[in-house]
Amino acid sequence: MIPAIFIVDDEAPARSRMRTLLSDIAVHCPTRVVGESDHAQAALDGIAASRPDIVLLDVQMPGMNGIELAQHMLQNSSTGKEPTIIFVSAHDTYALKAFEVHAFDYLLKPVRAQRLEEAILRAVRLREKLNEAAETSPDQSAEDAPVTSLLSSQRQFFSVMERGRILLVPVSDVVYIKAEQKYLTLHTVQQQYLIEESLQAIEIELPGVFVRIHRNTLIARSALAGVERGMELDEQTGKMSEAWLVLLRDCRDRLPISRRLWPTIKAMVK
Repeated sequence: MIPAIFIVDDEAPARSRMRTLLSDIAVHCPTRVVGESDHAQAALDGIAASRPDIVLLDVQMPGMNGIELAQHMLQNSSTGKEPTIIFVSAHDTYALKAFEVHAFDYLLKPVRAQRLEEAILRAVRLREKLNEAAETSPDQSAEDAPVTSLLSSQRQFFSVMERGRILLVPVSDVVYIKAEQKYLTLHTVQQQYLIEESLQAIEIELPGVFVRIHRNTLIARSALAGVERGMELDEQTGKMSEAWLVLLRDCRDRLPISRRLWPTIKAMVK
């Protein structure tokens, strides 16, 4: 098996050095580079298109670091054949978090050719064993696969499946989130996105970013502009009743505040 490699690093010299190292070890460890990227969104698109066996992933990058990028890759893997992730970093402080997202190995820069060769050969052997196991037990369900461990660190992006690709929506762009049946709708100033997550989980994970105003709605704390009296549709009776509504910056929508949560919002707008 000659593994397909995808390189992710925001620095062009670092990507060039990695290609040189791969060339240097080609005699004993042949590989083929199928793509490279300098930032997260391009990496997600490129990895989805090229379907590499191994991703050599830098940790420290602007916008989204490699740890969160790996988390999004794993969360949105529907095939169970996600690439093996080998992190490459100038610092060892991220190693624990790297393995929380099922990193196969963690290489420190400057990467030595021998260390890179060892990591890739081990990854290839493991993938071959997994492929053999899948062939001998084809009926194994996805429920039997290991559950991905999520990071406790605060995310910077929501990942959205749209037209067969993963889009990254910055958390800071979201004005409010509304639960509608089994989906959540992320509302930004310009667009709406559907995601399959739990409103409660987001509230717990990002308490400093979002606040609940209704059982089915979170708003961005930074978007809260004020409140006004208005009318709300009672879902149980189908009748309109008076309610306090939230005013949001750069957004025309007026969102009802539940009576239970009114004291919290009232305190915020004083």
